[in-house]
Amino acid sequence: MGISLRKIEPSDLPFLYQWENDATVWADGSNHNPLSRQDLREYIEHSTGDIYRDEQLRLIIEHAGSTLGCVDLFDLDARNRRAAIGLYLAPSFRGQGYAEETIKQVERYAFQFLHLRLLYAIVSVSNTASNHIFEKNDYTPSSLLKHWTLEDDARIWIKQNPDIKS
Repeated sequence: MGISLRKIEPSDLPFLYQWENDATVWADGSNHNPLSRQDLREYIEHSTGDIYRDEQLRLIIEHAGSTLGCVDLFDLDARNRRAAIGLYLAPSFRGQGYAEETIKQVERYAFQFLHLRLLYAIVSVSNTASNHIFEKNDYTPSSLLKHWTLEDDARIWIKQNPDIKS
């Protein structure tokens, strides 16, 4: 498929503004209110692209000159070598295999370069598409978080670095 991942740039502001202010996905993320262009401009300006300094890393997903979405590694716990993964694809790019390819690239980076032991995702039970993509990518359902949000329970999906033995 040939996606590429890159650090966010000022030219991404219109995309981020649209995605972050899409209230239909707020239940599945950590943002629960609108963000201004200024909020996002400051985020882009202050993001170093260094996951150890920022404790998070947002990468833009591109394919054939189109911006498809973004993927985040966040809640980095450097001592225990784990991080959460979050993925957003614009609606017109969903169901085409981009999510799977993105997750595989992020895993290679996280496991082979950062030497993380574990990646995890917390997904609303009702988000069948996201639950399916993590299951398809060999994440293990670990726990059910009852009443995790006002709307739903959530499931924790984990994937251990295959090169590190427990």
